[in-house]
Parts: sequence; C-alpha cells; structure tokens
Amino acid sequence: MPALSDAAAKMAPAPLDPLPFYAPSGAECALFEHAYRNQLPVLLKGPTGCGKTRFVAHMAAWLGRPLYTVSCHDDLTAADLTGRHLLKGGETVWVDGPLTRAVREGAIVYLDEVVEARKDVTVVLHPVTDDRRVLPLERTGELLEAPAEFMLVASYNPGYQNVLKTLKPSTRQRFVSIQFDFPDPEAEAAIVARESGLARDRCVPLVRIANALRDLKGQDLEEGASTRLLVYAATLIRDGVKPEIAIEAALLHPLSDDPEVLKALARIADLAFG
Repeated sequence: MPALSDAAAKMAPAPLDPLPFYAPSGAECALFEHAYRNQLPVLLKGPTGCGKTRFVAHMAAWLGRPLYTVSCHDDLTAADLTGRHLLKGGETVWVDGPLTRAVREGAIVYLDEVVEARKDVTVVLHPVTDDRRVLPLERTGELLEAPAEFMLVASYNPGYQNVLKTLKPSTRQRFVSIQFDFPDPEAEAAIVARESGLARDRCVPLVRIANALRDLKGQDLEEGASTRLLVYAATLIRDGVKPEIAIEAALLHPLSDDPEVLKALARIADLAFG
C-alpha cells in the first residue's frame, strides 16, 4: 500500500491498527484515495464475495475514518438511513440513522448491495452525492453540510440482479465506479492461505475447483463460488475436516439446492481437485 499523499494525510488521522487485510489487484486503493481526497462518492461493482466489503473496511481503517455499513434490502426505508423520532423515557427524541451519523462525524458510510434498496432510499442519497454534499432532514428542519472527511460508498453485483433490480442511471452516474473481480489463481490461493491458515499448496486445488464452478455461472448457477466460500472450505480443512466433506459443505451446497445440479457440481469438483 503506497503512502498517503500530503493532501489526504492532512484530511485523515493516522491509520487504525490493526489494518484489515486486503490484497490489491490493481489501482483500486489509489483510486479510492483520490476519490476520498476530492470528495467523490464511489460505487464498487463486482461479483458476490470477491472482496468489496473487505476493501472498504481496509480503506476506512487506512484513512482513519469511522465506517458505518448498511446492508440494503426491500424493507429498508429512508428513515432507517436518516433517522426517526423515538419514544425514550416518556419523551420523544430524535435518533440519527447511519447516514446522518456519518455526515455529522465525517465518517465513511457503506451501502452494501444498494440496488436492493427502494427507490425512495436512493433518492435520499442524491443531495449528498453531487456537488451540494448536503443532507436535508425534513423532520428536524436541519440541512446538514457534509464535512470534507465524509464519504459515501455503495456496492452492487451487476451480474446478479434482474432487469427490475438495476440502479437508475440518475443514481449510477453520481458515482466514480471501481470494477472488481476475483483475483488471479495464484493471488487467490495466497489470500485463502493467509485468511484460513491452510498451507498455500493445499489451497491451490480449491481455487481450481472455484474457477471450474465459476465457468458455470449463467448456465446452471446464478453465482459462482466466492473467495469467501474458499476461505470457509480451507478453514474447515485446516481444522481437520476431510477435504471432500469441506468442499461439499462450503463450496457446493451454498451454490444450489437442486439435487441434479449438485451431482453435476460434485463431478466437476472431483475432476478439478485432481
């Protein structure tokens, strides 16, 4: 990881310790830092389990900023993000949501799978993602100006959602986009070994299986095996579980419930495992 530029260093306290592990695969760390320094929101695009969430945790710690993570879903409301009045001790008090807290504190707020959020939620984001960088709170009458340290980061998997679950162009074009994918096999084996504690040479066949399963995406599978699942499988093996059982539990069954598909995946795994 390169040293922070002078301008970014002035904005950021010392990196938090310990720094969450993340292995860069390109210029994503430098690009994120440039976006932070210039107060630009960032959209992370890539398959499930390829490291987007770990990347944000790593960069937030590196920049020394608090991180608020929100998992978006159909029931998430705008009030869940901004805040609401609650009854406490017989009195009605205002309680900030994670977006409002992040704006007040100059933190990083991360909206995971933002495409799953309702349209009224994404509209709330617009004023803090353009040059205004303000958050209107109608219920308290406040207009919060985001400090320079505030940053909005969102993520989604373009290959997973159907046509009814796409991000509106008016929202998508408010972000700098960083594309993610799975690491190359050598790098992924090193990551799995580091995260699981299993010897690297024993992680190589697991990565080979994952890549064989990923080739089925869009055919029999909606999603391929993630790096996260590889770490789970390697962790089980390192802890004494037989490889064939660990592979079945951590790599195959999370991908499908269809017995015939699972049989086909098991054959592919056997061939790839060698």
